[in-house]
Amino acid sequence: MRARALSLAQLKQPGLDTVDVGAGTGFATEGVIEHVDAARVTMLDQSPDQLRRAQAKPALAACRKLLGDAEELPFPDDAFDRYVSCGSIEYWPEPERAIREAHRVLRPGGLAMVAGPLPPSGRAARWLADAWMLFPSRADYVRWFEAAGFDQVRVLTIDAPWATSAGDGAYALAIAGRATLSGAPARSSDETVAERADEPWTVRRLLRFAAGSLAGALFLPVGIFMNLRARRTPERSR
Repeated sequence: MRARALSLAQLKQPGLDTVDVGAGTGFATEGVIEHVDAARVTMLDQSPDQLRRAQAKPALAACRKLLGDAEELPFPDDAFDRYVSCGSIEYWPEPERAIREAHRVLRPGGLAMVAGPLPPSGRAARWLADAWMLFPSRADYVRWFEAAGFDQVRVLTIDAPWATSAGDGAYALAIAGRATLSGAPARSSDETVAERADEPWTVRRLLRFAAGSLAGALFLPVGIFMNLRARRTPERSR
């Protein structure tokens, strides 16, 4: 699944300057360095603990590691040939802003590839998902990329490991686009930019935080169940 998603980034040359945003412990980065020289790869994450764990992996030792925010990347314009982000967009407060940052730090002609979840098909699972974190639709992903100035946008839908047939369990998506100019495009006049400010802890926000925490906790047994189900399916087929 990682290889399928990363194929959209066209990592065909070892000398490509590449940034992995929301790199965490480096699972996606390990796939990147199968094609790109590790010394040309930058890992960015908000968690120092995650980056410390990544640093402990010998294969990733040569990668540059930085603390940073996907929505305010600490890089100049035109800094990279490739931008990769896997399993991070669902935690971004303002995904469109982050995608614009991806365009800004790419050189003209550079590629950005983002992989993230799709909304679950079941009504109850969708409610839990929406309460826990962001599950964008396919239209959301495409809209964010096009608004950021990317063209030649390509989308790859990824089925769940437990799906019994193609298209039966689509739960993730990889999307890639080519940067069209230097820096990020100017916002149109009808777009509004939300100023960053600490939101007060209102009763409504506290209730949503509690609901999201509960939903996240419920996803743990759901994930275990799905994993066990995926493991048992091949046995049944035999």
